[in-house]
Amino acid sequence: MTLLARIWGLCVVLVLALAMSSPADAQTAGKPRVYLLRGLANIFSLGMDDLAAKLNARGIKATVHSYADWQAVSAAAVAEAKAGKRRPSTVVIIGHSLGADAAVYMGNRVTGEGVPVPLVVTFDPVTPTTASAAIGKVVNYYVASGSGKPVAGPKVQNINMASDSKVGHFNIDKLAALHEKVIAMIDRPAPRPRRPRPAATVPPVATPAAPATPSAAPAAAAVPAGAAPSSGSATETAAVPAAARAPN
Repeated sequence: MTLLARIWGLCVVLVLALAMSSPADAQTAGKPRVYLLRGLANIFSLGMDDLAAKLNARGIKATVHSYADWQAVSAAAVAEAKAGKRRPSTVVIIGHSLGADAAVYMGNRVTGEGVPVPLVVTFDPVTPTTASAAIGKVVNYYVASGSGKPVAGPKVQNINMASDSKVGHFNIDKLAALHEKVIAMIDRPAPRPRRPRPAATVPPVATPAAPATPSAAPAAAAVPAGAAPSSGSATETAAVPAAARAPN
């Protein structure tokens, strides 16, 4: 096969791969990209695979990786989040055991590269870690009576599961109830737009009534018929009676 034929064949495979992946990319538009990290030997954290399958079924792109690869996964996550975008897309990181430790390390690394990480979820980390304040929220499910360790940081919620004797290091990552809680944190519905509040109606200010204009002078009383007009002042109101005459 000639070199040109090989190149052509690779181009065809690449086009087919892009065509097959485009519906999934369209389906996950606007949703975070989720990375899950398994623990020791890559075989004791199969709850991560189960959770990834549940997320993918909801249209949330999720992949599972070994804790040992967290640095390479971090670099790939940053590149994917920034590729062809004015603003990087969001990344969510989940891990169990040593993968939980690596999830915190990865969250610190990815946010340090300017990619938003609204959520990191850890299942029973085995090493004391500190989460960066740049991570939106860290939820740590751990068993304090076993090998689990709390996570430090300003935005960390440590949830001790030691009160349930059925929960241990090797099954905490597989609990369906915790999976549902994690999915609810990731797959939140878009907030409804707030209705604009009606403008407050200001009661009209009462205008004080203008003071009454006083009359110039009270009207003079009518003079009885036959009576002589009064020669008094204008303020007098009683006319002089006809019988009251000056003596002769």
